[in-house]
Amino acid sequence: MSHVPATSEPNGSESTIVAARGSPPTTGAPPRVTLHLGHLPGKTNISVPYPRSPSRVDPNNPPWPAFRGYHRYSFAHATMGVRLPTILGKAIDDASRTLNEQSSEDLIVDLANCLERMDQLMVDLSGNAKLRPIIDDDEADVALWNKEIAKYFQGKDFMNAPWLFAEAYKYRRLHECFSVSKYWKGYDVFYRQKCDTFSRSAEAVFELSMRFAEPFKHAANLSDAERLEADRLMFLELTQVCLWGNSTDLSLLINMTEEQIKSLQSTGGDHLAATEKNILGNHLNRLWETVKSIREKMGGRIDFVLDNAGFELYCDCVYADFLIQSGLAKEIRFHGKRYPWFVSDVTRKDWEWLLNTMVYGHLFPKATEVERESLRRLGDRWKQYERDGKWVYEQHPFWCTGYTFWELHSEAPDLFLHLSRSDLVFFKGDLNHRKLTYDCHAPASTPFDVAIGPMASAAGAPRICSLRTVKSDVVVGLGEEGDLIAKKLDDEEPGWKISGKYAVVLLSEGRPGEKVRFA
Repeated sequence: MSHVPATSEPNGSESTIVAARGSPPTTGAPPRVTLHLGHLPGKTNISVPYPRSPSRVDPNNPPWPAFRGYHRYSFAHATMGVRLPTILGKAIDDASRTLNEQSSEDLIVDLANCLERMDQLMVDLSGNAKLRPIIDDDEADVALWNKEIAKYFQGKDFMNAPWLFAEAYKYRRLHECFSVSKYWKGYDVFYRQKCDTFSRSAEAVFELSMRFAEPFKHAANLSDAERLEADRLMFLELTQVCLWGNSTDLSLLINMTEEQIKSLQSTGGDHLAATEKNILGNHLNRLWETVKSIREKMGGRIDFVLDNAGFELYCDCVYADFLIQSGLAKEIRFHGKRYPWFVSDVTRKDWEWLLNTMVYGHLFPKATEVERESLRRLGDRWKQYERDGKWVYEQHPFWCTGYTFWELHSEAPDLFLHLSRSDLVFFKGDLNHRKLTYDCHAPASTPFDVAIGPMASAAGAPRICSLRTVKSDVVVGLGEEGDLIAKKLDDEEPGWKISGKYAVVLLSEGRPGEKVRFA
């Protein structure tokens, strides 16, 4: 028995069956059947998902394709080829300036050796050398670094390793230039830059200190509902202050004028209202409900994984001050870096410098006595929080490794357990966001809790909020229309991912309260 294939007529004519049992073979085109499909669902445009890595996720094989230095279309290429050598060149200039200020032969010779190691790092970076192991300099992270290099990056160089790892490796090698010395182990080649940038932030600094020098209090005769609404509005505005304070990132803004700094650091209400439309993934209202629930159980612990020193850290502290005063938190823990990292990241020295400069310093010669007093009172209150244990500064070695936060659970279980006891963890800035999301080419529509993997899905994972101005290629959490939004911006505003004009406030509910388990 023969079967004739049924096919659709291109012109939509009526279907005919022309082949039957026993009929003679026909010549010419084969007979066809036309089907009318008017009652079936219409065709839809389907966006093809970005390819996920087909095998197990690891540091050299992220869940979506990695950004690498040889990808000319990405910010990774500009960073590895131009920005990092420029930053290292400025670091060499700083160390040379310090060398010229010394009189002791021992100090001079030791620092000259540091400069030789920096020159070798420049040769390696510019020549795209292979990534060698880290020298044992008694830092707590050496084993983690060398394990990761041995397992995943043997034979890799600066340009073909994932950008995030290669960039972090460069800063670890820079620290090694000093950490193996005798007299300069704790030297910070970026310290002058950080202090100078804050000193040029006077307008924004006093805008906030004049508002918050005195303890926060509600107007008299407000009802409970009115007090709650006042707290909500204050919280939303200060969250934006904390968010956009991230605009001052020295590793990105290498040559910035004072007027440009003032523009980025504007904290007025009109400015904040105008910038909220640039928060592409906006969970601000969910965030308020979260912190309100913390207060309803008599306050709790909130953590900040810090980003930049100077003005951004100052904004973080203003925000944390309000959280304490309003009862939204009883304890704030700040997590910084153990040594200079990505130019402007907060170290303990930066933390202590900020608080002591506010109370005792003479950093703003043009300030009025009233402005200086407002800053002093703010600094006094913050130092009292430290003495009372309401504010605690910490620095775990894991924050300065090449691992993303997907590996925090497995590589730093003590830190994961510590964070699991927090009611809410803020991750500040672009670098922390890149580490949360594995810094890979995930679609912009990818939900935040999917993009951060185990930091959302592992038992005991804390609630996490990423406050990030967008300054690099990875963008997630923009909702179901996120891919279309990103494509529209790609077409209309090339470079939008690195301009700092846009931001995200993204919340993951995590799995708080569940028992933390390790394999």
